[in-house]
Parts: sequence; structure tokens; C-alpha cells
Amino acid sequence: MDNYSSVLNKKRYILFSGDEFIFGMLVLFATVFLIAESRWSRLYNSQAISSDKPVQIYLKESTQLDDLTQILMDSSLIKNEEEIKWAANIFGWKRFQQGHYLVDEPMDYDAFLSKLGRGIQDPVSVTILPGRTKADIVDKVANQLKFDSLAFQQAIQDSVFLAQHNLDQKDVIGRLFPNTYSVYWTTSPTSFFERILSEFNKSVVESYQEQIQDLDRSVDEIVTLASIIEWEARNNEEKRAISGLYWNRLNRGMRLQADPTVNFAIGERRRLLYEDYQVDHPYNTYQYRGLPPGPITNPDLASIRAAIYPEDHDFLYMVATPNGEHAFSKTFEEHKRKSAKWRKWLREQYRIKRMNERKQNGN
Repeated sequence: MDNYSSVLNKKRYILFSGDEFIFGMLVLFATVFLIAESRWSRLYNSQAISSDKPVQIYLKESTQLDDLTQILMDSSLIKNEEEIKWAANIFGWKRFQQGHYLVDEPMDYDAFLSKLGRGIQDPVSVTILPGRTKADIVDKVANQLKFDSLAFQQAIQDSVFLAQHNLDQKDVIGRLFPNTYSVYWTTSPTSFFERILSEFNKSVVESYQEQIQDLDRSVDEIVTLASIIEWEARNNEEKRAISGLYWNRLNRGMRLQADPTVNFAIGERRRLLYEDYQVDHPYNTYQYRGLPPGPITNPDLASIRAAIYPEDHDFLYMVATPNGEHAFSKTFEEHKRKSAKWRKWLREQYRIKRMNERKQNGN
């Protein structure tokens, strides 16, 4: 009887010990699962990299994890620097490629680190405005891309590159086509210049080749006239009328007498003085007949179209009016009367201005 009880107790102990083992294993598996699930959720948390507003990251060179972490902390994209370092080590990312990266929606660690690690950039928008000087365009472009202004200046002056594209240095300003370009921040100066020339060729040369040939003028001549129209016209509505006037003068062998070319000759856009018109400069169309040697600025497509499609009229003269538009005349006598009218108006405005200044000064 005692032996039977002893065996029964042993069986119960074994059974009980087996239950404890199974329970322990369940606890272990549950713990491992919870830890794994916690790590998984942290690694693939869709809100791991996020901000209340879009954030642009610029890496000027290949960047190590510690430096990237500091950038992310400074940008408020992360709150826990140790966690992103842990995640980066898990995924094997230690260095990140130079470039521009936009965070405009939440991302998990895997997607974000992989994007920067592989250098999958977001493009930037570079805008070239019309009617600018070459120096202004160079500075504005360099401020929006990784290269500096000197590098871009050298690219657009590269004689070998220009020769390959059948371009002369004096014509470059006219080819810096106004547009908004979507490019990678790390693009090279030469690549960006090629992109601009490609856009010019597509928008102007390919689109209006037949019309330009019908005018019996070269692309450079069209762009040169368009550049004068660009500086002369205050609004697009007047551009074709101004173009027609200039073509009328050119076809009659008259001097263009375009004030913008004098502004270009003296290197300054301002109200011209009598002595400015006397400047001996090949771009001064008061002194030299025909078109100037090259464009004076970068015309937009509206100015180029105006040069290709001039308004048909008999006007030969124009004078700027107080509202920035122009009064057109067919004869010089008519032009003198209109000019005298506006000069009288200007003198009156100066007189009123001086009177107001004296009143303000108590005189």
C-alpha cells in the first residue's frame, strides 16, 4: 500500500512538473513575442520620422550616422536619438548620401534610412526669371543648387562647350530660358546648363523653326530683338505692337533707338540722361544701325513670340507714358507732340514733389 502511494505521488509530481514546464515555456514564448513585437513596431512605426510641417534636409557630403542624427534632432523630426541609431544599426546603415531630401509625410525608420542611404533624392525647383542680367541669374541659380556661382559662371563661359552647341559667348544670356526647372540639388553646373539649353531648343527652336525661317532671320537675331522687347514692355499686351515698331524701323534701315540697349551699354537700368545716348558702344542703337551684336537679357516666351509674330501697323515711334505703357506714332512730328506732352507732365510731377518736400520741411 505504501509502495502504491509512493508511485502515485511520483506520477502526480511528474504531471505537475510537466504543467509547470509548459506554463514556463508559454511565458517565455509570450515574452519573446512581446519583445519582438515591440521592436518590430518601433522599427516600422509609420510615425517614426515626422513633423508638423514639411522639412527639407540638405546633406552637402556623405554623412555619418551621428551627424545625421543631430540634423534630425535639430529639425525636430525625431525625439529619441538612441532609437534611430539602434534602428540604423539593425538595418545596417552607417553613411548617408549627399543630396536634398524632403520629409512631407511621416515615414518609418526603414523607408527613411534606406532613402538617404541609397541617395534617393527629392528634386528641387529652380526658377529663372525673365529680364535679368547674366550675373543675377548666375547668383540666383547657385543659391538654389549645390554648386557655387563661380562654378556656374565657368560652365556658361566654357568655350569648348559653347562651340559644341554652336553658341557664342555674347548669345548666352538670351539662351538662359526663363522657366521653373525640376532638378536634383546635386546636379552639376554643366548638366544644368544643358537642361536650360534643351528647354530653349524645345520651346523656341523646335516649336517655331518654320516661322523664324519665314522671317529670314536667325534664332539669335530673334532672341536679340525679343530681349529688347522684354526690357521695353511693361505688359505682355504691348509686346507685339513694340515688336512691329522695331521691325518697321529695321526694314526701313532706321536706327532702332531703343532705350534698353543704352541701359545695357552703360551697365545700369535707370532713367537715361542726354549724355547716356552719346555713349560709343556697339549695343547703343542710337549710335549704331541694326540689331545689337547680341541679346541684352533673357526674354520670356511671350517676348520671343512677339518678335516672331509682330503686330502689323505703320508705327515708327513710341514714348513711355506715366502708367508705364507707350504712346505710338507714325510720324516724327506726332511723336514730338506726344513726347512734349509727357515731358510737361513729368515736370509738373517734379514741381508738386518739391512743393510737398518744402511743406514737410516747414519752408
